Amino acid sequence: MIVINAKITSTPENIDAMREAIITMEAASRAEDGCEDYTFSQEIGDAGSMRITERWTTEAALVAHFATPHMAAFQGAMAANPPASVEVTCYEATERPMPAMS
Repeated sequence: MIVINAKITSTPENIDAMREAIITMEAASRAEDGCEDYTFSQEIGDAGSMRITERWTTEAALVAHFATPHMAAFQGAMAANPPASVEVTCYEATERPMPAMS
């Protein structure tokens, strides 16, 4: 499994301006073959920060995602509302049971 954790640092106004593009991106990405999760979330304590969590079955599925029309549209929305920074981390992971919490 491929896991992506990303953080977009922007402004609340820019994030609001991208809201429709974000909604479209989530729905279209979740419908792609190999996508197990694709979720944007705005930080509660910092309305100018947004997190993206993705889970893909294979690297090939992730690479195919980069070539989709909805990715191009989202990139266009980002260009129109440029963030201060974007941090992306990619992991290869194996799912395992959650340890017991005490």
